[in-house]
Amino acid sequence: MDYKDYYKVLGVEKTASKDEIKKKYRKLAQKYHPDKNAGNKQAEEKFKEISEANQVLSDDEKRRKYDQLGSNWNQFQQGGGGGFDFSQFTGQGGGRPGRSRMEDMFGGSGRFSDFFESFFGGGGFPGETAQGRSMRQTKGRDFEAEINLHLTDSYHGTSTILTVDGQKIKVNLMPGATDGQMLRIKGKGGKSDDGGPEGDIFLKINIINNTSFEIDKTDLHTPTGIDLYTAVLGGKHTIETLKGPMSISIPKETPNGKILRLKGLGMPIYGKAGSFGDLYIKLQVILPENLSPKETELFKQLAGLRK
Repeated sequence: MDYKDYYKVLGVEKTASKDEIKKKYRKLAQKYHPDKNAGNKQAEEKFKEISEANQVLSDDEKRRKYDQLGSNWNQFQQGGGGGFDFSQFTGQGGGRPGRSRMEDMFGGSGRFSDFFESFFGGGGFPGETAQGRSMRQTKGRDFEAEINLHLTDSYHGTSTILTVDGQKIKVNLMPGATDGQMLRIKGKGGKSDDGGPEGDIFLKINIINNTSFEIDKTDLHTPTGIDLYTAVLGGKHTIETLKGPMSISIPKETPNGKILRLKGLGMPIYGKAGSFGDLYIKLQVILPENLSPKETELFKQLAGLRK
């Protein structure tokens, strides 16, 4: 069995502070995280390895015993354990302890390495009692799922039925779910093998825009055409919103391309009841066509007045 150099695993010096170890671990964990390396067994093993190293080096007592173990490794390896006070590391009175499983950061189960289990106890840490280990329960498996949601359903909120691991689950979605949002449905995942808590479902939202609006986070954008006379003289104009038709006031002498901000008529802000983004209306002036002779004459008179 090879000696595991946890300092080398994390890429830090033996004199590294707890803060340095924490920063290095977070950086490596982000790089080798299973969510970013789906199906990559090498990344999965690397992630377990750095997690194990962090378990030891981030704890003062575990790190002290690990450092002490390092200086006695050859003695133990060559003697097969004989004549070496192994109990100071395992806290179990010597001998090679049995195997067990570790709780990973997602609640799933996965073994520590042989090295860790041999020298730090059967699934526990130095000094942990058998009673303490027997009380540890593993969480059930987490599942991932995706749903496609129309923008109008996201606006109003909706409910849907998921089929995960053979079971149907009703999910209520608050207004304002966004594209790519990941929701956690607690306790609806797989069952634990040893009576522990059930796993979770992580639900990814995919928004399908079934409207004419453009989405910018919680704001909405849309163009609307207004006739020349309303643009020049001002007046009322009806627009479509996700709440339904709404009449707005157009200021007189409104230029083509002007953008009006309608506060609170955008998308709901998820988890914040009564809070909304804004709706931005871009006004597009529509010039009259097929002018009658009289209309043409009147425009000529107007043009003459502007000279």
